[in-house]
Amino acid sequence: MARDAVPPATGEVNPRPWHAAASGTTVLAAALMIVGGAMAAFEGIAALADDELFVVTRHYVFEFSLAGWGWVHLLLGIALVVAGCALFGGALWARFFGVFVAGLSAIANFLWVPYYPLWALTLVAVNLFIVWALCTGMHREAHAE
Repeated sequence: MARDAVPPATGEVNPRPWHAAASGTTVLAAALMIVGGAMAAFEGIAALADDELFVVTRHYVFEFSLAGWGWVHLLLGIALVVAGCALFGGALWARFFGVFVAGLSAIANFLWVPYYPLWALTLVAVNLFIVWALCTGMHREAHAE
């Protein structure tokens, strides 16, 4: 019961800043960002290489050339890998950038569903889990201070 009490003020003028890589969920998010970003980058490379693996759809509302989609996935994948590496280093900007890029990547993969459904839905789930883990880790670490 004593743990529920408000901790006494320490009297510090500038309390120590909390670091982004402090919780398990943040470390999990960083690892998922690196793995998911690498998967998205490989997906982009495969699309740029004009791989015959992808289904060419007709009359799709968000129809780009396969090379256009390849560049989108390649750039988002690289951004996710960079943010994941920076998050392991404890950069606070990487947490916010990671939420933004993972959200964009989830949207891009949702729009990619007609081309490669199972892979796209897997990456949507990974990206949404990254957003959840980054936001939950931020919430938990703020209350731990």
